[in-house]
Amino acid sequence: MDADLLDRAKLTLNEYLVLMFLSEAPGRALRMSELADLVQISFSGLTRLIERLERDNTVRREKIAQDGRGSRAVLTDAGFARLQSAWPAHLESVRRIVMDHLTGVDLPALTAALTAIIDDNPPSNRRSR
Repeated sequence: MDADLLDRAKLTLNEYLVLMFLSEAPGRALRMSELADLVQISFSGLTRLIERLERDNTVRREKIAQDGRGSRAVLTDAGFARLQSAWPAHLESVRRIVMDHLTGVDLPALTAALTAIIDDNPPSNRRSR
């Protein structure tokens, strides 16, 4: 999936995930630490990734007024447009690489099992990569 996104949308899978999580967040913004947990990368890795996205005007960082030390990543309009243009390529890739191999699988049961796994292992309990 990473290779497909790079080839067709010029985004890494982690960059895509950052844009996706930000697009779904209230105000299209998340604390950097929360975003690192969601994407499952180290805080320093996320910082480097956000710096790349800032150069493309896809994301901007801003200080959190209530917390002098904290910052959050905010998805720009250009970033949202970039996510929208990458979405069809990513969807096609997921269908080809994953979904096409699940014929005959009870998808509601698989969904329930995966949801239970995620619920039992929230991001704060996972080790950052």
